[in-house]
Amino acid sequence: MRHFRLLVVGNGVSAYGSYLNMVALNVFIYEVTDSALAAGLFMAVRLLTSVLSGWVSGRLVSAYDRKRLMVGADLTQCAAMLALLVAPDGTRAGLLYVLAVVTGFCSTLSGVALRSSIPEIVGGDLRLRANALLATGRSLAMIAGFASAGVLVAQLGYTAAITLDAVTFAVSASVLFSLPIRTRAGRAAEAGQAVKQGKERGPGAGSLMLLRAAPVLAVMIVVRAADGLGSSSHNVALPVYSSDLDPSHPATFISQFWATWAIGNILAQQVCGRLAGRGGRQGPGERVFAIGSCVMSAAFIVVFTGLPTVAAIAVALVAGMADGLTETAYVTRLQAAPDEQRGRLFGLSASVENTGFGLGMLVSGALLDHLSPLHVVGLLHGVAIVLCAALFVVLVRQGRRGAAAPAGESGSDSVANVHDAEKETR
Repeated sequence: MRHFRLLVVGNGVSAYGSYLNMVALNVFIYEVTDSALAAGLFMAVRLLTSVLSGWVSGRLVSAYDRKRLMVGADLTQCAAMLALLVAPDGTRAGLLYVLAVVTGFCSTLSGVALRSSIPEIVGGDLRLRANALLATGRSLAMIAGFASAGVLVAQLGYTAAITLDAVTFAVSASVLFSLPIRTRAGRAAEAGQAVKQGKERGPGAGSLMLLRAAPVLAVMIVVRAADGLGSSSHNVALPVYSSDLDPSHPATFISQFWATWAIGNILAQQVCGRLAGRGGRQGPGERVFAIGSCVMSAAFIVVFTGLPTVAAIAVALVAGMADGLTETAYVTRLQAAPDEQRGRLFGLSASVENTGFGLGMLVSGALLDHLSPLHVVGLLHGVAIVLCAALFVVLVRQGRRGAAAPAGESGSDSVANVHDAEKETR
């Protein structure tokens, strides 16, 4: 775990850079183009790239060395930031859209590669603790990135903010490159052959085969897509709701909400880390994931009901804790799959989650012209709650089949089921 803790630090630095550029670049493109449409298009291009690159990333991390892919992704983002800095003023507007593609692709690739590598880096028994550490690092990076972005841009300008952004990716790449870690279990040739056969079957065929053999995983991924749908709704609705609460200081409630949410997320990761230390190595489990997703969505809805500020912030804390718990439970569950399948599962998951978030942004923006923030958030997060109920049904049905079947013949959604599906794809 000593090497992994250094990796967490490097990943946290990289995440800080990502959150920093989410703010700095969005404001920068508006200043360069003087167009809100251009700024919106920049975000749309980045999100669309993230959706498409999930499929590609799953195949890449199944065929090539994941450590090299992560180092390359960080160095590519660093180079893209530096290119933006030295580009002539007249070319920067167009270069920003190239940067949106680069950052969207590289961030997705890096995330898929890292998550699918965790069991090989720390061992399967320690993946829960490792996931909790990574999530804690990202939450701290989010707080630091969002808090410092405005100050950096206001006090030092865009050049300093973008330069710092480039440095964070260089630091992350250096840390990763220097660590003696193993990021995959099987031979690269075997993984490459699996990818080749997947191409012959068509894009996503292998992933769909795996999910047909593992219905609980399939429903969990759908729930995560619905979570993305709901998350986009409160992201879009928060500025409107905060402005209604205090028109003279519309950013106050947003800042309080996200800071409290991040604290709740960190607290949940600490609980998961302690659970791992007491023998709960396999993660909270599918039922905890389903319950946590319901609590998270319900809490986000309650935040918009007009509660007093203190009560609303307390509910935001609950939402953050439930969000952190469900993320760790979900990632740890997907990591139970064999190494040669893990990359495709995480690639599929990244595409599905980003699709849900992007679709939710469009739907929420359209609905807010006609409905209140509470109704919009309630509608989209309500979809996630309904799907969580469907997940419970799947779990109960499989639990009954498992109890009725003789030992060794259970129909439960296990790693063995996924492994059998992998054999069918070869």
